[in-house]
Amino acid sequence: MHNLFKHQLQNLEDCLKLFDASAFQLKLDSAIRVLSDALINNKPVLVCGNGGSAADSQHIAGELVGKFLKERRALNVRALNTDTSVITAWANDVSYDTVFARQVEAYAQTGGVLWAISTSGNSKNVVLAAKKAKELGMCVVALTGQGGGALVQSADVLLEVPSKITPRIQEMHVMIYHYLCETVESNF
Repeated sequence: MHNLFKHQLQNLEDCLKLFDASAFQLKLDSAIRVLSDALINNKPVLVCGNGGSAADSQHIAGELVGKFLKERRALNVRALNTDTSVITAWANDVSYDTVFARQVEAYAQTGGVLWAISTSGNSKNVVLAAKKAKELGMCVVALTGQGGGALVQSADVLLEVPSKITPRIQEMHVMIYHYLCETVESNF
């Protein structure tokens, strides 16, 4: 078991070494700008993902509606995977592929942001949500693994972790969105 933990740490270290910090910082700065602009203007930031990315979506919403590190006003952030009645009704009656796109249709505002999380970048319901967000005048920030998958086509800002190993991607996602939450929060 000790060797497994060392191996996981080595994978994470290898992933970190693949980041071009300067280029990635420019992408982070773009994400901070669009997220901050939306929230300063009380436009919605809608966050979605499946599985671990769904948990991350809830985590992000919790940090920004509540507080991350400082006291401030509540921010207009909603995790789209939290309304089980909407999700299960729509999935049962229509299609699971469009559960997030349908909610984007309901909550979107021009100038808002869809924060789409998918380790592969190919989760169909997240990809369709991003397409719907673009149609409705929202900016799309995509948090993915290496390559960005189909989300690349709709992403205004692509935050791509240089790995194809899901647990390493997810670990990096936490670090990235904690940085974004802290930095965005500093604007309030």
